Amino acid sequence: MYETIQVLHSYWAYLVLLILILATGNALFKSITGKEYSATDFRISLFALIVSHIQLLIGLILYFVSPKLALFSELGMGGVMKDAINRLYLVEHPLINIIGVALITIGYSKHKKKLTSAPKLKTIAIFYTIALVLFLSRIPWSTWLG
Repeated sequence: MYETIQVLHSYWAYLVLLILILATGNALFKSITGKEYSATDFRISLFALIVSHIQLLIGLILYFVSPKLALFSELGMGGVMKDAINRLYLVEHPLINIIGVALITIGYSKHKKKLTSAPKLKTIAIFYTIALVLFLSRIPWSTWLG
């Protein structure tokens, strides 16, 4: 079960990154060029919100069925924090990505309250860009691409 969820989490991450890059790039491009906010922009940002929340749910399930979780009781928090790999998988990756999904949620929610195109696009651009940077900073690249 663990391996299946891990594969799903890894492959779903490609979709999340693709859609989030699309939503971020779209919002940045339209903000810079002064184009109007459209129904397509709404759908792209909503889809980014949905796929990131699904990824969060898959990740939380993976976290709690992971054999690595036992390292907290074996090594203690200090032992986990001293090892870079264990710290990445058990602390940094989950925490930073939860913050990233929260930023996407906040940005999406705030953009709906704006009345004109420029503030809507600017809000999505700012929150989604920060979330994207956070996601990219905590992907375990050595195992993900290897």
